[in-house]
Formats: sequence, C-alpha cells, structure tokens
Amino acid sequence: MDSAVKEFDRARGRMAGDFRTMIADSEDLLKAAASVSGEGFAAARSKFEEKVKKARTSLAEASQPVIDQAKQTAALTNDYVNSNPWSAVGIAAALGALIGFLAAKR
Repeated sequence: MDSAVKEFDRARGRMAGDFRTMIADSEDLLKAAASVSGEGFAAARSKFEEKVKKARTSLAEASQPVIDQAKQTAALTNDYVNSNPWSAVGIAAALGALIGFLAAKR
C-alpha cells in the first residue's frame, strides 16, 4: 500500500509539472493564434499537442497503481465476506446503527 502511495505521489509531482508546462504552452499557442503567423502557430500547436499527450500518459500511469490497489482491496473484502458472512452482517448492522444515531442527532 505504501509503495502505491509513494508511486502515486511521484506521478502526481510529474503531472503537476506537466500541467504547468502545458499551461505555458497553451499561452504560447494563444499568442501565436493572435498573431496568426502560419509557421509560429503550427510549431506552437504541435508542441501543445505533444504536451497534452504526455500529460494524458502521465495521468494514466499515476492512476494505475491506485486502480490496482482498489481492485486488490475489493477482492480481499469479497473473500472476507464470503468466508465470514455473519461477521459482515454484524459489521454492516453496527455501521448502519452508528450512521442512524449520528443522523438522528442532527
């Protein structure tokens, strides 16, 4: 779990940098569009498209460990509930009573 969190934090840092760069590139693209020079606009547009692709890839890489961890947790929960159905019912009833109690106080 800790390694997935660390991996997610590293990817989040890379993504933040990619988004900062993408914003700067979008500003360049807007400036090029304002001057409408064909060559400058095409260069800024290709650079912007490259940064968008890189950010998209970075987002996919960052979300994959979290998705894998969620799948593993769901599988373990399913195994526990199948092995201990009455414990699961008791836990669900206790949580339901707690939520009901807290909601009634408001």
